[in-house]
Order: sequence, then C-alpha cells, then structure tokens
Amino acid sequence: MTPESLVLFWQFCFFVVMLAIIGFYCLLATYNLIRVLIGLELLIKSVTLLLVVVGYVSGHVALMQAFVITLIVVEVVVIVVATGVVINLRRHNQSLDTRKLRNLRG
Repeated sequence: MTPESLVLFWQFCFFVVMLAIIGFYCLLATYNLIRVLIGLELLIKSVTLLLVVVGYVSGHVALMQAFVITLIVVEVVVIVVATGVVINLRRHNQSLDTRKLRNLRG
C-alpha cells in the first residue's frame, strides 16, 4: 500500500463515517417517513463508498465493483418497495407522521 493510497483511504473513511452518522441521525431524529427513507439511502450510499475505497486500496477493484453493482440493485428494490408502502400509508392516514401509525393496530 502506497502512502498516497493510505492518505486517500483515511480521507474517504472520514467522509464515509460522517455520511453514516448523518444517515443514522435522519433515521433516529425524525418522524417523517420520507426523511427516514432519505436516511436509509444515505446509509446505503456510505456503505457503497466504503466498498469502493476498500477495493481501491486493497487492489481488488473488480471484485468490489461487482459488490457495488449488486448493492445498488438491492438498494433500488428496497427503496421502491419502501416508497410504495409510504405512499399507501399516506393514502390511508393522510399523514406521513410515524406517531400516527399506531392507529393501524388491529
């Protein structure tokens, strides 16, 4: 590992950690379901960036590209299904507030 790639690794790790912290904050600090989906998207993007950087530093770029493509496909499916659930909840409750979802109990 060259010193240049080591410096690049630590810089990207800092940004990945910051992005993950922002994503967790979006998940935990809000009651809006759209913001929860955005936080989930930020968390997945931070993992994607981490995989790319690890592949670059370790020299296994092709393997990490395959993982990233798979992760992107899974991410799209999860976000589309979650958005569909959010849209249906909005139709039934007239709100995106998670505190009002307790009314759905049977």
